Amino acid sequence: MEDWNYFNYFTEIEEYFWKRRGAHLLVSPLDWAIMETWQKAGVPLEAALKGIDRAFECYQRSRRGAGKTLKNLAYCTDAVLEAAEESHEAAAGAAPKGKAATADIFSREELCAHVQKKTGQIAKAAQRCKKCQPELAAVLENVSETLAGVHVVLDAPGNIDLEDLERRLTIIDDKLHAAVLTHASEELMLKARREVDSQLAAYRRKMKAAQLGMVERQYLQKRLLDEYLLPRVSLYYFS
Repeated sequence: MEDWNYFNYFTEIEEYFWKRRGAHLLVSPLDWAIMETWQKAGVPLEAALKGIDRAFECYQRSRRGAGKTLKNLAYCTDAVLEAAEESHEAAAGAAPKGKAATADIFSREELCAHVQKKTGQIAKAAQRCKKCQPELAAVLENVSETLAGVHVVLDAPGNIDLEDLERRLTIIDDKLHAAVLTHASEELMLKARREVDSQLAAYRRKMKAAQLGMVERQYLQKRLLDEYLLPRVSLYYFS
């Protein structure tokens, strides 16, 4: 990641979408899954916002949008990916950017509080699973201990290497995703897949197969983490 101000990626997109929509409503789980696919695909924040603008303009010019408000980020996907491609092409011949300063993004105290909060949430989830799913509980306890060990990086003297810290946190997120995917019941998986199929039904013709696959995976991850009250620990979810 080149620009560390992108740690507010989701908040920026969410708030911008609210403004364009003209209503301060919570984005849906599907909207979150879509934002996450953009982030993981390396879509720059500026390209995401530009694509949202284009999607709203296109929707308002269409018969479908006459007198109506665009309600879902899924409609913006093509425009956002198109803006991202333009951004990458424009950057291809540009001089490389210097590495963004990292020291002022988060204070050491904020980072320690973030890690401590997420560690506690994972430990509580492990405790809840002990009776019904002891194997999952054991995995979550291990992940909680691994996350607590990140304090070694935070307590080291000198400036904190946010890039290295984010790598460690992303690995822990991956472990959480793998744990819930492995241990989720067939009933829960089926319910989650029915939900995403229902929500994506209106957009299947508009989105490419690769896009749909990514959104489905992100939605499923979010749905399972929510079911077990597990957090994401990446600094992109810093609060």
